Amino acid sequence: MSHKTIARSLVLSLALLAGGTAFAQINFNIVLAPPAPPAPRHELAPALQPGYAWAPGYWAWNNGQHVWVRGRTMLQRDGYIWAPDRWVQQGGTYVREPGRWERSLEAKPVKVKKPKKPKHDNGRRNHGNSGK
Repeated sequence: MSHKTIARSLVLSLALLAGGTAFAQINFNIVLAPPAPPAPRHELAPALQPGYAWAPGYWAWNNGQHVWVRGRTMLQRDGYIWAPDRWVQQGGTYVREPGRWERSLEAKPVKVKKPKKPKHDNGRRNHGNSGK
């Protein structure tokens, strides 16, 4: 290979390299850690039927702001209690720990009333034909 060919290849390689980096783009995504959440809102828990538990509301972090998520009822798990969502401070920032079921010896057994079966109607059904 001649010096001219080597020089030409080197120049072409450098030009391609320079052209490729001229359009390079560097992106930085800065994710801000959430600040301390506001104080929890006061919610009245509804009267619960047997077999249901109450999960109180909490502050979630969404699109750079705290958003309140309302409390809700849910089916109780036998032998467990609900540990609600909470915010904890870790390394100078706040992190939300999602609510979860925790095993508990104090948890009462779940008693759910089964719906009553309809009484047998001896084959007669009402189809909206009153008396026909």
